[in-house]
Amino acid sequence: MKSKRHSKIIEIINEKVIETQEELAEELKQAGFDVTQATVSRDIKTLKLIKTQDIDGKYKYSILNEQKNDMVDKLTSILNNTVIHVENIDKMVVVKTLSGSASAAAEAIDTLKLGDVAGTIAGDNTIFILVRTLDKAEELVKTILKMMKE
Repeated sequence: MKSKRHSKIIEIINEKVIETQEELAEELKQAGFDVTQATVSRDIKTLKLIKTQDIDGKYKYSILNEQKNDMVDKLTSILNNTVIHVENIDKMVVVKTLSGSASAAAEAIDTLKLGDVAGTIAGDNTIFILVRTLDKAEELVKTILKMMKE
């Protein structure tokens, strides 16, 4: 059942712009799969789906090829091994890292295109990320925290 669901997820994201887990769960339900948001979240992690920006500026789930998956794993590892603390203050996200690691972590954040980021500045152990909206800043904090636990 899981492999059929995974195949259906890939089919759905290749055919439609799916911006949220809730949208993906709804599409799966319409296709006859009994899923929860938690199941969809695990499937997204297992399939290593990422959010990419389409030509209209909307974010959607996409599949990476294996080479990109390897790069994502390495960049995620950088965040996992260097980030100590993350918080947002209005539309600014502040990331504290191990001493000397901020530029590597900032590069990982920039390369992964984790959110609607206007700009990133890295010092020795602190990164300032200006995000376009408060909601996106809060979402970015959650994303980084999740990557720290992987």
